[in-house]
Parts: sequence; structure tokens; C-alpha cells
Amino acid sequence: MAKYQLLLPKMGESVAEATIIKWSKAVGDMIEADETVMEIATDKVDSEVPSPVSGKLLEQLCGENEVVQVGSVIAIIDTGGEEEKSEVAAPVAVEAPVAEPGPVAEVIEETVAAAQNIPGIEQLQPKPIVAQEIIEGNRSSGRFYSPLVKNIAAQEGFTLEELDQIPGTGAEGRLTKDDLLNYIQNPAAYKAANAQPKSVEQPKEEPKVIEIAPEPVQAEPVKQEPVVQKPVEQAPQPEAKPAPAVSVSGGDEIIEMDRMRRLIADHMVMSKQTSPHVTSFIEADVTNIVQWREKVKNAFEKKEGEKITFTPIFIEAVARAIRDFPFVNVSVSGNQIIKKANINIGMATALPSGNLIVPVIKKADELNLVGLTKAVNDLANRARNNKLLPDEVKDGTFTITNVGSFGNVMGTPIINQPQVAILAVGAIKKKPAVIETPQGDMIAIRHMMFLSLSYDHRVVDGALGGTFLRRIADYLEKWDINRTV
Repeated sequence: MAKYQLLLPKMGESVAEATIIKWSKAVGDMIEADETVMEIATDKVDSEVPSPVSGKLLEQLCGENEVVQVGSVIAIIDTGGEEEKSEVAAPVAVEAPVAEPGPVAEVIEETVAAAQNIPGIEQLQPKPIVAQEIIEGNRSSGRFYSPLVKNIAAQEGFTLEELDQIPGTGAEGRLTKDDLLNYIQNPAAYKAANAQPKSVEQPKEEPKVIEIAPEPVQAEPVKQEPVVQKPVEQAPQPEAKPAPAVSVSGGDEIIEMDRMRRLIADHMVMSKQTSPHVTSFIEADVTNIVQWREKVKNAFEKKEGEKITFTPIFIEAVARAIRDFPFVNVSVSGNQIIKKANINIGMATALPSGNLIVPVIKKADELNLVGLTKAVNDLANRARNNKLLPDEVKDGTFTITNVGSFGNVMGTPIINQPQVAILAVGAIKKKPAVIETPQGDMIAIRHMMFLSLSYDHRVVDGALGGTFLRRIADYLEKWDINRTV
């Protein structure tokens, strides 16, 4: 009997672990090559793990909702035939993932044990203890940390007290992975950027200090400070309990958010809390584009094997406008503006589940219309089938969302952090419009659409946002109807 060790595959340069969502096969089930064994989730995408071999599933080495490191053995498959070790699994022992629930802590402890003879190593030995406490969740405070945040904190050697002092931008002040990584990169800038909500409470205390200052004894007012602070502590409580206050009747249905919906919800709330949103609108005449696409779509599909939609045309116009106005292609870190070298455009894609994902076309300005069409179709199809890799939904610098696909004429989209702008394209409608001709103005039926740009008013002012939006409309309206592809 040959046993094959199935490993958790590498899912991208930035992904070190994944959460097991569901086993598609039970112990004893037969598995065909390339058949799905389990479904997993990272902090970016959900995907499936196929088996590279055929055989019977002998063991499941991790349970549902368990966090597993990339490269760990997740299952044992009986492939039949003679005993033969799988070439990818040779260096990995089967017992390792079963026996030890804390791989990060184990690595830290083994590293310290191997370095006992290094001078000054005594100062580093408390870190494995701290790491184990963080991983196992032994904390004095009631603050929640995700497994990924705990592992990063353990690797960086944070104490529990240090971790509790880092402000979070997630729901109810939760510390996210991006929060911790930004803090590690620049603690002072991160604390300054996330200390703004506290400044609202400070002016309430200043008038009290001014009134007390002329009195000869200042000790008594100081004792009264806890009394003054009680309303401040109690004020957020009504906001934190909206859900229990909702009346539920006998016919109502309570639906638990799935994992992706919770991530989307947290990301949207964080974006509105981070960026002051401003939205500008413009109406564009895209008659030339509609007529050109109608003329070339059959020949294009026959030649390239791809259907051409309006999306790659919009992406091309946006990429050209970003070249003209590169300060829309930035992100913000504290008091610093990071100007991006590449133009990576994300396209919001609706999934069959009703959730949303944003695959990214890297270096979109370097692709021609054929390349953009193939990239758009490929990413959209794989997004709907949960086949995207984590690296394909990261590093976006600008996002486009097509609200017109739902019949909407315009929208006010929420910025996809850490970007500073997002474009919504509305439905194309036939409308009477005034057009200028050498013989004078006249009214004609034209294909019109609204474009709406939401931008971060911390770094994108109305002049830049409005001019950038106008430039996109210009590229669309001046489309060459005789263009060849």
C-alpha cells in the first residue's frame, strides 16, 4: 500500500497560511486525480485544493476552521501499488502537523534551543514564551486577535501588553493584519494616524482644567475626573448594541454572515472611517464606442477567441488618464503620500453567492486592447469559479466597478483601501442630446452614460478629481470609430 502525503499548496508570494473551510471528501472516500479534496480560505480569496493523485482518503490531518501553514501535510491518500514516498512530501513527517497545534511557537523554541551557545542569547529566551501565550490566546485582556495576527505578533516577539496597546481599525477596534504590519513598519506614524478619534474627547476635558486652575487646591477636581469620564465610557454603548435592539418576529429569518461577507463588511466600514469620501459625476457620450464594438465584435471573437465587452475599453481609458494624472495613483501612510510606480487596476466582480471580489490587472497601461480583453475575461471567469490566486487580488492601485451591469445609471462607490479613488460606470442609455456641428447645434439620439468618481479628499482635491474624471470622459468620447484591433 503506497501512501501519498497531500500538502497545503502555495497560493501566492504573500500567503503563509489558510483556514480549512470544508472537507469535500470524508475518510474512506475514493478520490480521482484533480478532484477537490477540501475548500480553504485566505484573507484574500476562497479556493479549492485538488488531489494530484487518485486513491482512497486514509486520514484528515486538520479539522474544519483550523489554520494550517503552507507546506503542511493535510491528508494521507492510499494510492495503491507498491510503497512509494511522494516526491513533494519526502522532507515532511506525517506526525508533525497532528502533534503540534502551534507551528510558529515550535519554530521559535527550536531556533532558540539551537542557539544556546551564542553570547547574549539569554535576553532572547522570553520571546518563545510570549509567542506561545499569544498563539494559545492566553491574554489578560478580552481583545480578540485572529490566528494570522497572533502568528505575526509571535514572530516579531511582541509581548501581550504591547499588542493590546496597538490601536486597531477593524470592527469594534479590532487589530487587523494590515494594522500590525503598518505598525511594525513605522510605529510612531501608525499611532499618530490612528490616534485621531481620541482627539475628539480631549476638548471636553480642557474647559474643566481652565475652570479649576484658579482655585488654590487642584487635588479635589482631579478626584472628580472619573465621574466626568463615566458618560464618555457609556456613550458608545448604545452604538455598540444595535443588533440586539432589533425586533425579531416569528416569521423573520436570522442569517449568519459567511466569512467573505464579514471581510467585506469590515473593509467597507474601515474605508469610510479612514477616508473622507467625495464623489464627482460626469455624463459622457459613448456613441462611437457602442457603434465601433457592434461593428467589430464578431470579427474580434473569431480572430481572438474572446468576446469583447465595454470593460477593457473603460480600463484602457482609465489607465491613460492615470498616466496624465499620476497623483490619483497613490496611497497614504500617516503623513506620507506613496506614489505608485505601476498602474494596477482592479475590477469589482459580483460572485454567484452575492459577494464581491476585486481581481487586479497588473500594469494595465502596458497592455493593448486585446491583452486587456483577455485579462478581463480570464479573471472574471476564474473569480466566479473560485479559481483566483491570492496574488491576483492584491496590489491594486485603482478600482473600477460597473454598476451599469445591474441597470443602474450611477452610483457612489466606496474606496477600496489603501487606494484613494474608485470609478463607477453606469448603464449606457439612448437619450436625446445636443450635438455641435459645423452647420449649427442639433438634437440627436446618442448613447450616453454617467461616470462617478469617489476619491479620498485627504490627498485628492476637487480640482484633481474633477479634471481626472473629465479626462476619462474625453478619452471615451473621442474614440476612433475606425480603429483596428
